[in-house]
Amino acid sequence: MIGDHPLAGLIAAAAAGRFPAADGSWRRVPPWRPGVEGIVAFTGHAVLALAPDIPDRQLVTLGADGFGGAHNPRLITALAGPGGWIDSLDILMAGRGSGHPDAPPRLTDRPDLATQPRAAFAARIRDQPRPLGYADRRRTARAVISRGIAGLTELGFELEPGHRGHGGGTELVRDALTAVPAGELVLAAVAPGNAASVRALLSAGFVPLGSVQLFRRS
Repeated sequence: MIGDHPLAGLIAAAAAGRFPAADGSWRRVPPWRPGVEGIVAFTGHAVLALAPDIPDRQLVTLGADGFGGAHNPRLITALAGPGGWIDSLDILMAGRGSGHPDAPPRLTDRPDLATQPRAAFAARIRDQPRPLGYADRRRTARAVISRGIAGLTELGFELEPGHRGHGGGTELVRDALTAVPAGELVLAAVAPGNAASVRALLSAGFVPLGSVQLFRRS
């Protein structure tokens, strides 16, 4: 499902292989969620989802451009303010749901996992978080499907330590995608240093689109 936010269309087009011109330009759009702002960068083009009180000239002074300037630490720290929250600079990746009306999802709703750190984090920055896990209550692997960046479906996941290193992360991602209608765009934001999650997403069919960094102002 593609929402009405202008960034949603840009992301959907990029996921289909139609990227903005890599000419170093940037544009601004309104935030997609009250209290959460962010910067998304594609190759040679940046999108700043900001409240309207910051003038463009200030952004230019702080170095905003489409060739990396939009992710300059000086810019985002100035926007967030001294007491603001700044998320990690993540890779923005895209996959597709694989759910089918005639086949039950391979994960089930697990409200008991809602207080786990990843689910609690998703609830602070996304809408409609849905914690999922395996029917076996001894398993604590979790996936959270939410309405996230640009109002699009976003996936977060975490595999319990005892199942890591044997393809369990890829299996968890693939199983989570069965809870999303087939073909629906699904985003994931993952820190570049989290190589295990990056590999799991790639193995599950996700592709990198660009980068994203969220923040809240002080």
